[in-house]
Amino acid sequence: MRATRDTWLIYQRSLTLSLRNPVWVIMGILQPVLYLLLFGPLLTNIAQMPGFPPGGAFNVFVPGILVMTALFGAAFVGFGLCDEMREGVVERMLVTPTSRVAMLMGRSLRDVTLLLAQALILVGLAIPFGLEINLGGMAVAFAMLALIGLMMSPVSYVLALVLKSEDSLAPVVNGLTLPLLLLSGVMLPMSLAPDWLQTVAKFNPLYHAVAAIRALFNANYGDGEIVVGLVVLVVLAVATIALGARTFSRAAA
Repeated sequence: MRATRDTWLIYQRSLTLSLRNPVWVIMGILQPVLYLLLFGPLLTNIAQMPGFPPGGAFNVFVPGILVMTALFGAAFVGFGLCDEMREGVVERMLVTPTSRVAMLMGRSLRDVTLLLAQALILVGLAIPFGLEINLGGMAVAFAMLALIGLMMSPVSYVLALVLKSEDSLAPVVNGLTLPLLLLSGVMLPMSLAPDWLQTVAKFNPLYHAVAAIRALFNANYGDGEIVVGLVVLVVLAVATIALGARTFSRAAA
């Protein structure tokens, strides 16, 4: 019960601080919208190419942009923790009986709340462009986006606790997210890639997430990637949360 209460309190505090300074939220919405406006129309002709997934250009492109939003939105949250460490906020929390799991989960749930709000706005803006949605499939897709957030946020917080500096954190986060992004098929489907690149991409968890969310947006519920994507994301989210909680506990020692 205490861990649940502490998680709720830290979630409220973190969300309030984010809403008071919504620059990150606004920029997190603006970037995918620019991709939607400036890159999405280029896919109209590409969608006619052999090997392009069914469903239309925007039903293929928007799920990828949603995953990209979740990836970057969660991967860079460690910068805020670096600032809190510099101000002594984390140190003061660590000398209290606050649950270490709550210190991680409260922040991570705040991150998930923000990225889901961004995703919902992006989907609404994409409908006039030709995005077709299925409410049931979209609900499961949003659950997968939440899992991506719960997978990446703890990783970012762990890196922040270990590196303790934005200057060190930035290149590490970029080096981690760039191959995940390029091998996920976010911008262009991996079905258009050479066979060897498709093989490498299958070792990327976000590849399965993108494929699953595209299938869900097209109401293709028989696609095996949906189950694969869900299982992979659940396992990795549990693993990274456990790693994050352990790292917070060690920081108190």
